[in-house]
Amino acid sequence: MRQPPLGLYVHIPWCTRKCPYCDFNSHSLSAAIPENDYLHALLEDAAAEAEHFPERVLRSIFIGGGTPSLFSGEVIARLLDRLAQQFQFADDIEITLEANPGSSDAARFAAYRNAGVNRISLGVQSFDDDALVKLGRVHCAADADAAIEAIKAAGFSRWNIDLMHGLPGQQESEAMHDLERALSYHPPHLSWYQLTIEPNTRFYSAPPTLPDDNELADIQAAGLHALLSGGLHQYEVSAFASSVQQQCRHNENYWKFGDYAALGAGAHGKRTRFANGKLHVERYAKQRQPASYMREPLRRVANNTLEHNDLVFEFMLNALRLNKGFSYELFEERTGVGAQTIVERVRRLQRRGLLEQDSSMVRASELGRLYLNDVVAEFLP
Repeated sequence: MRQPPLGLYVHIPWCTRKCPYCDFNSHSLSAAIPENDYLHALLEDAAAEAEHFPERVLRSIFIGGGTPSLFSGEVIARLLDRLAQQFQFADDIEITLEANPGSSDAARFAAYRNAGVNRISLGVQSFDDDALVKLGRVHCAADADAAIEAIKAAGFSRWNIDLMHGLPGQQESEAMHDLERALSYHPPHLSWYQLTIEPNTRFYSAPPTLPDDNELADIQAAGLHALLSGGLHQYEVSAFASSVQQQCRHNENYWKFGDYAALGAGAHGKRTRFANGKLHVERYAKQRQPASYMREPLRRVANNTLEHNDLVFEFMLNALRLNKGFSYELFEERTGVGAQTIVERVRRLQRRGLLEQDSSMVRASELGRLYLNDVVAEFLP
């Protein structure tokens, strides 16, 4: 049986300030970042992780957060150098680092490029200063402009702008202005996603007034048209790229139910193994608190093997996000579950106009993408 592709996620848990909509494992800084102590923990963690994925080729690394661009280029270089010793890198490995405009400058982007990072994902979120204040961001629109120019000047040919819509009090014209400003830089990749209110956030405790469903639908329709006109093609619910080569390989691996090793406080991983002729999918997580992680980087706080029904649901939850969808062959290869398990449900959704299928692929229809949560719910255990 064939192993799925392998990626590696590295979590940097600190931010200058916690945003009110953020439910990620991020912690506001109260002192200097303990870069070297955290790096030491990551390297100890990496040695153990590599042993769980023997003879596997690493196709991508994603350094996320938090705000990874708070770390120096020197520390990122030391991390990547050691990872190259622990894992077998693919010749064309994709190495992404998330950055915030308020925490980076031209020299730091150049240092990341020299360290081996070959893709930057910039968390702009909006080019409207008032909207950025409401979102609790620490940068302004001018910072975002400067950061984009610095990324290009540093020689990155692969980079992404993160942009949100459906912001507090946002009108369609304001959402389109954000998109037009982003598109004026001709980004090779753009992530455009709707703000949602998540539990355990400040916005959840004190919800802002967001656009209603009709306003959101208008923003979505106008935005999709603007992105296509701007030369970016949708390949996933919130991901748009200028070409296949510019699509994010690391995220595609998630959506296709691939494997990923996990490093850092609160990082989550997935591992496929074969035993007694059967496929087993294991999910695991590292402890969330940075101080605890630095003391015991090898400790896992969650470690479970997915059962039959969970495998089906999790595969569909991810794969149906892709515009191209999935093949039954990929479903069986990544889950170890026979395709006959889902055929009738797929047909039922097809009759309702929510799924489409041809001789090789199953995908959400245009209508199905609008109601994707309902489509995926059909595959709940």
